[in-house]
Amino acid sequence: MAKFTVVDHPLIQHKLTLIRDKDASTKVFREVTNEIGMLMAYEITRDLPLEDVEIETPITKTTQKQLSGKKLAIVPILRAGLGMVDGIIDLIPAARVGHIGMYRDPETLEAVEYFAKFPSDIQERQVFVVDPMLATGASAIAALDQLVDKYNVSEEHITFVCLVAAPEGVKALQASHPNVDIYTAALDEKLNDHGYIVPGLGDAGDRIFGTK
Repeated sequence: MAKFTVVDHPLIQHKLTLIRDKDASTKVFREVTNEIGMLMAYEITRDLPLEDVEIETPITKTTQKQLSGKKLAIVPILRAGLGMVDGIIDLIPAARVGHIGMYRDPETLEAVEYFAKFPSDIQERQVFVVDPMLATGASAIAALDQLVDKYNVSEEHITFVCLVAAPEGVKALQASHPNVDIYTAALDEKLNDHGYIVPGLGDAGDRIFGTK
């Protein structure tokens, strides 16, 4: 089984509380979501490989560490996942960005794909799939199914990153893709009868884009 990590850094927890508040404005929600994405980027990139490189400081020659050149890609699940991309890109600006569009059928709660566009060499990259919410897990599973089955991305090269997760979604995603690492800022209590995370933060897409 791959890693499941709750990133409980105090700054992340503080900022998550700000956007849980129902009175947080669209501006605040959007800005803070990006800030949390940036802070989480430190943790999700912790295991990136390093290599030795020889440089010369103003004092002497020395051998130091640098990233080994592993190719990275960020894949937001549209549309809410877009809210986390800029913060991560600020830290790893060389990463390519793919997109996959999913919406949740309000009746069946199943994910329906409507768009997919990835870098041509996506199977060679370490892929960070981002979505603020991991609720039922349907959208995340469908997105990962697409990457693994259609684009030949190894599960070991995929990391799923979210802000808030429900136990039901974590269990479903781990069952479907047991080799994918999952990072979240919070593991909440449960799903309600409408498939929303409790206590959660509402519909992240609507709150990021001000559409409700």
